[in-house]
Amino acid sequence: MSRTVYVNGDYLPEADAKVSIFDRGFLMADGVYEVTSVLDGKLIDFEGHAVRLARSLAELEMASPIGDDDLAGMFRELVRLNRIEQGMIYLQITRGNPGDRSFVFPDASVPSTIVAFTQDVPNLAEPPVAKVGFKVITIPDLRWDRVDIKTTQLLYPSMGKMLARKAGCDDSWFVADGAVTEGTSNNAYIVKGNRIITRQLGSDILHGITRAAVLRFAAEAQFEVEERAFTVAEAQAADEAFSTAASIFVMPVVEIDGKTVGTGKPGPVAVRLREIYLEEMRKTAI
Repeated sequence: MSRTVYVNGDYLPEADAKVSIFDRGFLMADGVYEVTSVLDGKLIDFEGHAVRLARSLAELEMASPIGDDDLAGMFRELVRLNRIEQGMIYLQITRGNPGDRSFVFPDASVPSTIVAFTQDVPNLAEPPVAKVGFKVITIPDLRWDRVDIKTTQLLYPSMGKMLARKAGCDDSWFVADGAVTEGTSNNAYIVKGNRIITRQLGSDILHGITRAAVLRFAAEAQFEVEERAFTVAEAQAADEAFSTAASIFVMPVVEIDGKTVGTGKPGPVAVRLREIYLEEMRKTAI
């Protein structure tokens, strides 16, 4: 069945959806995006994604073409039209089509381009890989210095995913100045005893919406949370490791650069945090 997608105010069959070749999202990666999960036909942590979207747009001096209420309504309509029970909604907003290619930002009168589509993931809440955990490799972090802005500049993360695949692994963790920054599309954590360690917020990591929720739930569950950089050696010697993102929730990491982490199986902290996250997010879904 063909998906119904959203393009600049219209709901269209995906085959009929078109964006200009002069759109700056296509030519310059001049745009931002968000991915919102859907569980039981409802939006997960919508408010957090809306706040981060507004921040990303502001950092790039882009006006928002849609208000939060209208955005939530559009997401719900896409979920309804595409009969999504579990899955994701991808949203992208670009600086639009100025009519020709130029490095200079177009005049503010040029309307933004806004597109959105759903992805049906029936086993999003219980994917088989969550039972065995991720294997990751580490690679140099060669991204630009403002990865806290959720832009569509995803070529290097994509290359990182492919390097992991070639190594027979699930993901790559980026390393800068000897310390782990984050995964290709997720935040990274290690566990020592009752302490959860993850890199502090800054311009060198994405301010993850799932990260914020998981750390809040971890504190409420009486885990210690320490926000600081950690090395690859620390991660390999940790009791557990895991990653978080809207697409994977809390994903145990059982191997780093070929070295087993902990027992080599998903650890109790990551497993429990995944359970708590899913339970609490379902309560507040809209």
